[in-house]
Amino acid sequence: MHISKRGQRRLGLATLTVGLAAAAAPALGDEPAVDHALEIMAGSCTFCHGPNGVGVGPAVPTISGLHAEQFAYMMRTYQDDTNPSTVMGRIARGFSEDEIEQLAVYFEGLPFERPAQPAIDMAMAAEGKELAAEYCESCHENEGRDGEGVGILAGQKLVYMRYAVEDFLEGHRDMERRQARKFRELMDAHGMEGFEKTLHYYASVK
Repeated sequence: MHISKRGQRRLGLATLTVGLAAAAAPALGDEPAVDHALEIMAGSCTFCHGPNGVGVGPAVPTISGLHAEQFAYMMRTYQDDTNPSTVMGRIARGFSEDEIEQLAVYFEGLPFERPAQPAIDMAMAAEGKELAAEYCESCHENEGRDGEGVGILAGQKLVYMRYAVEDFLEGHRDMERRQARKFRELMDAHGMEGFEKTLHYYASVK
């Protein structure tokens, strides 16, 4: 995730604003009680990832619908710097293990939204579909919509997925043995163009 210093300042202001708004919200009759503490915590995520967990801008991933296990894992790797980031490391270190678990459950409960991505090359996506079936489908099931313990690829932001692939290939992010093997096989057979086609395909999936 790449955010300018100006964006970082806005992030702090937005978090404060969400917190003040939540604290000032009146009780409404018989409506269910709102967990204001969770709202405040989620506010530090939704400023960039959107009120429904849909990333603002092409490089910010959608986190709604992400499996709680994967959300928590990502936050922990940001905390210990095994996952490179610009601001996520600092944000993640501000949360306790219990708070991360609460956020993970909260965002898992939101529907994964797939906004239009005009940069997608549908010709490349058509070729990428076959590559995805061969190299990715064993983990990222149902055309990338499902998969326990892995990220949702179907409809994910194309630019963000490029950054993620670069981090994996350059050794900045850890890979499980099977993932590393599939990455090597795809690279050996099709090079970076193969990855690009695969990413265009997943970005195009609705």
